[in-house]
Amino acid sequence: MERPWVLTAEGREGRLGQMLDCVRCDAAELPPHFVPYKRTAEFTDTSLPDALRRHHRTKAGVWATILVSEGRLRYCVDATGAVSELSPGVVGIVVPEVEHHVEPLGRVRFVVEFYRAPKTNHGSHGFHG
Repeated sequence: MERPWVLTAEGREGRLGQMLDCVRCDAAELPPHFVPYKRTAEFTDTSLPDALRRHHRTKAGVWATILVSEGRLRYCVDATGAVSELSPGVVGIVVPEVEHHVEPLGRVRFVVEFYRAPKTNHGSHGFHG
């Protein structure tokens, strides 16, 4: 995908506040160079916080994986209406800033691992989309 507008400050400023196409987001494909930086404690069907059962989203630039170690978990992407059933070996990919929620399907155990772009030499997080 070519985006000539990214080559100039004027072009980039002209796109501020606009929703952009994101091929990786549409495919729910974690950028391969992103690195894990945080992992939740293990959740179960009885310890799952209400906040994860309701609509919520990650921050800008933050992707996540939902990793089920036991049982089944329904993963609902509210913005698109997509629903998938996660289980051991079936990973849920959470796209930045997209509302979603989860629902236990009986007994379940899982963690969420968060990813971001690697730090650049200047200490900030760069995007290499």
